[in-house]
Amino acid sequence: MHRKLGLPFDGWAASARPFFVRGPRPTLTQEKPHLESSLEQLIDPICRAHAVEMVDVRYLREPGGAVIRVIIDRDVPGLDIGSGVSLEDCTAVSRDVSTALDVHDDVLPSGSFRLEVSSPGLERPLVKLSDFERFSGREVKVRTRTPIDRQRRFHGKLLRVVDRSIELDQDGKVLLIPHEDIAQANLVYRFSK
Repeated sequence: MHRKLGLPFDGWAASARPFFVRGPRPTLTQEKPHLESSLEQLIDPICRAHAVEMVDVRYLREPGGAVIRVIIDRDVPGLDIGSGVSLEDCTAVSRDVSTALDVHDDVLPSGSFRLEVSSPGLERPLVKLSDFERFSGREVKVRTRTPIDRQRRFHGKLLRVVDRSIELDQDGKVLLIPHEDIAQANLVYRFSK
């Protein structure tokens, strides 16, 4: 748990640079993409230093307070299920990210937050185009921001990446889904009986 020093958070001042705005104050929702991008730039080199991949970083407001959720992974040749990430990896990355956030406290809105570092789990999120390339041939669930053929939820076999889109076989119908339109995508894991 971190507590930043400084002025109390009034719900909108998340920038380290002083600026003046006339009109409505920006909301956290408007600033969230910039905030998560800044977090990625800060956290990605730390992950690489620990020989793990940063899968995703999210800044979330939850009932218990703000959460920075970092998902890390390690590609292990021959490991088809799960992640090559250990508890020690999560602990080491968490320790170094915590230190970096303390040093670069201008990245975050003031106030306390909880830092969570975890492995991706069996139903790993797919975020970057390289994730979709790596897991081609696997079963996936995809939710889009806007409807494609009057639907936003898709489930099928990830065929390949074409330009900046993914090709998905859903019940024999091949769909092309633009990467920038994907709100969420995950691997599907089937437990054997």
